[in-house]
Amino acid sequence: MFENLSQRLQDVFANLTGKGRLSDADVDAAMREIRLALLEADVNFKVVKEFVSRVRERAVGADVAKSLTPGQMVVRIVLEEMTELLGGTDARLVFTGRIPGIVMLVGLQGSGKTTATAKLANRLRREGKRPLMIACDIYRPAAIDQLEALGRELDIPVFRGDGNDAVAIAKAGVKEAIAQMRDVVIVDTAGRLHVDEEMMTEAARIKEALRPDQILMVVDAMTGQDAVTAADAFAKRVDFDAVIVTKLDGDARGGAALSVKQVTGKPIMYAGVGEKLDALEQFHPDRMAKRILGMGDVVSLIEKAAETADTEVSEEMEERLRRAEFTFDDFLTQLRQVKKMGGLGSMLKMLPGAGQLKGLDDAEIDERQLDRVEAIIQSMTAAERANPKVLNGSRRERIANGAGVTVYDVNQLIKQFQQAKKLMKQFQSAGGGKGKRGKFRLPGGMQPPF
Repeated sequence: MFENLSQRLQDVFANLTGKGRLSDADVDAAMREIRLALLEADVNFKVVKEFVSRVRERAVGADVAKSLTPGQMVVRIVLEEMTELLGGTDARLVFTGRIPGIVMLVGLQGSGKTTATAKLANRLRREGKRPLMIACDIYRPAAIDQLEALGRELDIPVFRGDGNDAVAIAKAGVKEAIAQMRDVVIVDTAGRLHVDEEMMTEAARIKEALRPDQILMVVDAMTGQDAVTAADAFAKRVDFDAVIVTKLDGDARGGAALSVKQVTGKPIMYAGVGEKLDALEQFHPDRMAKRILGMGDVVSLIEKAAETADTEVSEEMEERLRRAEFTFDDFLTQLRQVKKMGGLGSMLKMLPGAGQLKGLDDAEIDERQLDRVEAIIQSMTAAERANPKVLNGSRRERIANGAGVTVYDVNQLIKQFQQAKKLMKQFQSAGGGKGKRGKFRLPGGMQPPF
């Protein structure tokens, strides 16, 4: 979503950091480009005006003038102001301590509210909670059916209730959560195609009846400033606590995410980054600012690796590597680990400077190559995966036919595997002298695929 903005800002910084000193004209030119980049990204014009004003005021100050690297100092200022623009500090879900804790989701129809309810329930379960979802969208039966289908997929209970009174259903759902010994409920309320009095009144009534610990507004990042306008209206009537931005992995311009905090005063708490039910991430303003400015997000990459890594498998594989026993089965395990983390494109974009590399666009990174490699390995017998030395010409031809690839593709994979195994032996030898173990790992304990 922020790729175009990120590229524009990086071009501005490249011009600044290449100069030994900055004149007022240099700063003015940079601020003009930053202003245009933000406006083109559909950021609220008042937010852009205030942001550029703050950056310029600091950029022409004494700290920059005295700096040995004034260009880098301006980049630092933009990073700090961008972080503040996105919320400054992390917004966390806070419960009062009562059982069950209550989270209420509000938003317009089509914003992804029902899916966000399921994603949040899934996330809270991973954090040790026992959630129950309450379906209170009585005006759109498909929403209730959708939530129940998502609940079955996640194996998380859904309370749909009876009748046409959303407040009564919500209260009955909380009682059901107590009966089932559930420690948190997530209430999916009704939405409309636009802000109206009836929707606001019902949301206010549910809020008064349940007194939720947190109210989260769900906004669709793809709708741009319309999402910010709706959030501002809800903030004045329902007074929600934080925002869930959905479809942040889309190809819209991203202005909603950059504007919502400054316009509504409410921070972004979670971001939906995919269609899968585990694709709801904690929103970190500092990390997102770095990603927008092309500085990468190594911390999130490490956390994602740690979250998806199987510690027992990683330790077993480290031991096998130490004994130089790396096989195609081991590689297949690591390949699947990479796919669980979102694929190569997702991982590479979190690395510092990745935005300057060519070929990192989704269209240019052929994620299907991972599927082809997996197909080749699965076309091997167990004996062949364990001992690639037995792969003669006829076996390679059989594997190619089974995987739907050419013999050349099979030969290339085997050659790369042998080179990687040789390289791993060298790393192990370099790090394992005199009884010491050499650890050759990716963040989170993962062994690296070649």
